[in-house]
Amino acid sequence: MAVAQKFIVADDHPLFRAALTQALRQVGAQAEIVEADTMEATNEVVTRHPDADLILLDLHMPGAHGFSGLIQLRSQAPEVPVAVVSGSDEPHVVRRAIDYGASGFIPKSSSLQLIAEAVGEILNGEVWLPADMADSLAGADEEDTRFAEAIASLTPQQFRVLNMLTEGLLNKQIAYELSVSEATIKAHVTAILRKLGVHSRTQAVIIAQKLEVEPPKVRS
Repeated sequence: MAVAQKFIVADDHPLFRAALTQALRQVGAQAEIVEADTMEATNEVVTRHPDADLILLDLHMPGAHGFSGLIQLRSQAPEVPVAVVSGSDEPHVVRRAIDYGASGFIPKSSSLQLIAEAVGEILNGEVWLPADMADSLAGADEEDTRFAEAIASLTPQQFRVLNMLTEGLLNKQIAYELSVSEATIKAHVTAILRKLGVHSRTQAVIIAQKLEVEPPKVRS
């Protein structure tokens, strides 16, 4: 008897999670589908379900900073493919998603049938991209690859601290938000600087800004 497939759907919009579930039912009618609506919940779900066949991830998740959620998932569960499903489908966003380890990029404007087809190809080991973008996105950017590896080496708590640094928070403010001592935050900052290969908070913030994803453009 075949083992039922298992999918993780990570998106903060209930209606879109429902749409993705509907598309996934076309791929596996009996599949187990686990949902998450924040990055923290996604990490917990992935920890509980290391046997998942695929993660569908929205880049704009509460608790994620640009591409940080994708990179963290690739580090946390490297054997589970991640398909980015996003409304930010500009070519540079798609390219970076692939550089950071996504197995596919599915625009949120895609039909349910196209999403199902994309999922099917990814499950077969292919990297799926929109047809009009595949040719222009060949090859990986070495700098982005090195950066992704450095970010992936951060622990979940260091991720949170780095995100708060980019928001301009001071150590004591971060300590308050995370309910830890200021000394603990200083230690995290030191570790972050070492892993990123920089010598100041400002340099770390500049590097972190590479994670940014521009919000979807409003088309007239």
